[in-house]
Amino acid sequence: MSFQSYSYVFKYIIVGDSAVGKSCLLLQFTDKRFKSTHDLTIGVEFGSRTVEINDKAIKLQIWDTAGQESFRSITRSYYRGSIGALLVYDITKRQSFENLQKWMEEMKENAYSKMTTILIGNKVDLETERQVSYEEGQAFAKKHDLVFYETSAKSAHNVEKAFLAITQQIYSNLENGEYNIHKESIGIKPGNTLPSHITSSLKDKKVEKKKGDGCC
Repeated sequence: MSFQSYSYVFKYIIVGDSAVGKSCLLLQFTDKRFKSTHDLTIGVEFGSRTVEINDKAIKLQIWDTAGQESFRSITRSYYRGSIGALLVYDITKRQSFENLQKWMEEMKENAYSKMTTILIGNKVDLETERQVSYEEGQAFAKKHDLVFYETSAKSAHNVEKAFLAITQQIYSNLENGEYNIHKESIGIKPGNTLPSHITSSLKDKKVEKKKGDGCC
C-alpha cells in the first residue's frame, strides 16, 4: 500500500434532522456512490477523504451524526473537537428547515467558538416535491453568516463543491493565523507532511508531540 502524505487533518461533523440525507452526502463525497436505501444512523458514522487545497493535501475526517432526539447526547459530544460543520436540511421537508434554528443553538452551546459551518439544502433531485425555496435557504444562511449550497446526494450535484468550500474557508483561516493548532480540541492536527514555515515554527517552539490515536 502506498504511503499518502498530507499537511493537515481537519475534523468535520454533519448535523441535521433525521433522514435529510446526511449519510448519503458523506457516502457520495467519500466513495462517489449513492444508496437508494440507507438505514438510520445509530449514534455516529465515520468517513474520510484527502483533498487538495492550495497545493496542500488535507485529510478530512467526517463524522455523520444521528438526527434522532434519542441520540442527541452522543451528537453533542462530537461538536467538541470539530473545526467544521455541515448543517443539512431536506428541501422537500419544511420541518427540517424550521428546525435549523434549534441546531444552530445547539452548535453554539457545544462547539468550538471558531468552528466554520456551511448550510446545505439537500435533495434538489426532488425539485417537484420542494417545500423550501432556494431564497429561503439563502436568507437563513445570510442571517447567520453561513456559506450555502443546495445539493443532491443522489446525482452528486454540488456535493464536491460544498465540502471543498468549507475546507477552503478553514484552510484560509488557518493560514491567517486564526487557530492554535496545538490545541487538539479544535479539530485540526498537523499531518505527516507540513509546509516548511509551519515545520520551522514547530521546531522553534519545541512543541512536544502528544501520544494518542489518529483522531482529532
